[in-house]
Amino acid sequence: MLTKQRHQLILQRLSEQRIVKLKELVELTEASESTIRRDLTDLEAEGYLERVHGGATLVIHPEEEPTFEEKRDRHVDEKVAIARKAATFIEDGMSVYLDAGTTTQAMVPFLTGKQVIVVTNSLPIANDLFDLDIKTFVIGGELKRSTQALVGYNARESMMNYRVDLAFLGINGVDLEAGYTTPDPEEALVKKTAIELARTAYILADDSKFGKRSFSRVAPLEAATLVTLSDVAYVRSIESTTKVVNAQ
Repeated sequence: MLTKQRHQLILQRLSEQRIVKLKELVELTEASESTIRRDLTDLEAEGYLERVHGGATLVIHPEEEPTFEEKRDRHVDEKVAIARKAATFIEDGMSVYLDAGTTTQAMVPFLTGKQVIVVTNSLPIANDLFDLDIKTFVIGGELKRSTQALVGYNARESMMNYRVDLAFLGINGVDLEAGYTTPDPEEALVKKTAIELARTAYILADDSKFGKRSFSRVAPLEAATLVTLSDVAYVRSIESTTKVVNAQ
């Protein structure tokens, strides 16, 4: 059995039972204990589970993330300004990843007339791109109802088929020590993968995200350029760690 298939079986059983024993996973996958231990270590590193004595338990994140609709009505002017600036980095002929989110969605109107290819995990963004007749690839994965995003291990595996010039991501927290964070480990995995697969990655964030930490770490600050509207002292404090582009 391939590693991917074992991981899928392990995660499926965890979603059903919340906790599983090592012996049970050995019988389920017909793999050795050492192989399953490595699988659990890998899945724990990706934020899916927590290893416990004799098995593993599903990670339950404590935060209640706002829905897509709730986010859409917040900081609208700031999001549009950030999105407009971010879109100026995109040139004809580029391939681009647009992460699920309301700020990244605000970029779509500014792509009008550009000859680009877009990869996304967002259903609303895919629909908007369709209306503009922009060539679009939607990754697979589990559809998360609250954010209308495709997330999880299968989403990550789908993303591995692509390499993009630029990736634009939304985020929930920007913190000097914690880096870029988001509430859901499955969304964090997709965001982290996008950063890894892009030649250049951008985080789009208004100042309501500064100094905040969410449950799941996506990447350190230096992994992506921060695009924001504010020039507050907090932004100046992180400029020594990461490149900051002001949208003003």
